[in-house]
Amino acid sequence: MKGKRTDLGDSQCGIARSLQVVGDWWTLLIVRDAFKGKVRFGEFQKSLGLAKNILSTRLKKLVDQGVFRIEADPDAPASHRYLLTPKGEKLGITLVALWQWGEEHCFAPGELAYQLVDQSSAEPIARLHLETTGGKSVEAHGFRVGPRPGTRAGAQSRLP
Repeated sequence: MKGKRTDLGDSQCGIARSLQVVGDWWTLLIVRDAFKGKVRFGEFQKSLGLAKNILSTRLKKLVDQGVFRIEADPDAPASHRYLLTPKGEKLGITLVALWQWGEEHCFAPGELAYQLVDQSSAEPIARLHLETTGGKSVEAHGFRVGPRPGTRAGAQSRLP
């Protein structure tokens, strides 16, 4: 028996709230395919091999959350297209981070035949890294969650 999913929508954690929107692997693969130029239900379904009912549910959620917008398909008047919104396009950096992590940790040396490159110049994408607003590099264990200036972060806050 499947348990009920916990609602993370009120969490004070940016990761938890993000996962409320894109918290399963099919959703991120749909967004990945949109970055690859897929816009039609059938294109997503063929690419992912995902059951139509599951794909429909994920696309509806992505539209409801403002990651995609629906517009009429000029090539098929009875159909529509799913297009990334500016909010959805900002997930691109998340996909790059996941790609780079997977590239480093999920492939044997020489196994991965592709790399991320700039679309216009074909120049490889640099490794993402963390830095402070002042430009100081921050290592993986060199950050923490702290109160945001101008807010009342008190004992009632649920921090990660």
